[in-house]
Amino acid sequence: MKRTAAARRRRRSPMWARWCITLGALLTVVGGGSVVAIQATVGAATRSVAQQSLIGSAGDRGRHVTITGAKNILLVGIDARKDALPTAGTRSDSIILLHIGADHQTGYMISLPRDSYVPIPAYDNGKQKWEGGKSKINAAFFFGSRGLTGPDALSHGFELLSLTIKELTGITPDAGAIIDFEGFKNVVNVLGKVCMYVDEDTTSIHVGTDNQTGKFAKPYVINKDGTLKRKIAGVTPKFYAKGDHCFTPAEALDFVRQRDLLANNDFDYGRQRHQQQFFKAIVNQAVKDGLSSPTKLPGLVKAIGATMTVDNGGIPLEDWVFSMKSIRPDDLITIKTNEGKFNPKSIAGIGEVEILSSESMQLLEAAKDDTVAQFAASHPTWVAGT
Repeated sequence: MKRTAAARRRRRSPMWARWCITLGALLTVVGGGSVVAIQATVGAATRSVAQQSLIGSAGDRGRHVTITGAKNILLVGIDARKDALPTAGTRSDSIILLHIGADHQTGYMISLPRDSYVPIPAYDNGKQKWEGGKSKINAAFFFGSRGLTGPDALSHGFELLSLTIKELTGITPDAGAIIDFEGFKNVVNVLGKVCMYVDEDTTSIHVGTDNQTGKFAKPYVINKDGTLKRKIAGVTPKFYAKGDHCFTPAEALDFVRQRDLLANNDFDYGRQRHQQQFFKAIVNQAVKDGLSSPTKLPGLVKAIGATMTVDNGGIPLEDWVFSMKSIRPDDLITIKTNEGKFNPKSIAGIGEVEILSSESMQLLEAAKDDTVAQFAASHPTWVAGT
């Protein structure tokens, strides 16, 4: 039976979504299946994205690069303004290895828990040295960026994280992107709201209401390492009940930050899932309410670009766009390391860390060898139903 033209339009993937899925923002410039000045819009989009060297010495810049073949793209989320990173350094809030198969038809998002206990190689960023040793993987960005600010902090933090992943997996990233979660407030501002299904009750540790004044108040005292110290009496935390929600910009940012009070000790796996669901919700909201609007589109393109810093791996962003044109949002498959189960171990001087299982290491090996599809088929419980 032939599909109608309307059905084909509903199923077709927006062009910029394919590009930004590849780069991690999961947004689009085409609505309703019809191209809206695609050449001009892609050009404007690529110009709005900051581009600089991130992978650095972890890459293989001496080889001839091509858009063909399997690709591994390192996506890093930070919870600090990328143009004003503190001199104390910053930790990566989320780490995703996006594997694109050689046929460029499907993308696999492999989230690495930020508490994963891994060897971090020695590194000198010109301001402070890291002597090398095992620590939480999110500390790699910290050790690379400390003492630096702005673009230098991004480049060196990302480089050490790339070197860490290369040592752990043998994977040389083909491209990379830093996603600034703070900047997504501006994206939601342009859209007006982002609606999505919240799959579990979620309590905020950052936003609350003073029971006496009705004004904003912090509901918890948080330790320097980010762990909870105690609840503050007389403050009611913001609560996102399981079910459908339409988030304001502030609520959206708050929701994707939560991890500590998730049900069933969900921790990083729950937050990763919520961030991925949020990105996909932005795609849907952009197609529905933003990108068919000539008044919203310029501001949306600018807001999206401001959230990202990209290392294109020596391949022009426009080439990434058109090479990945067959990948639809529904073609993104999320695979959970450790089957989504917390595997803790207490390390003196570091605290509780996550130990990657032997099967998780097989998954990462599969990303190196372009056999992730086979791994997913043989490990169906590792595939997230998002």
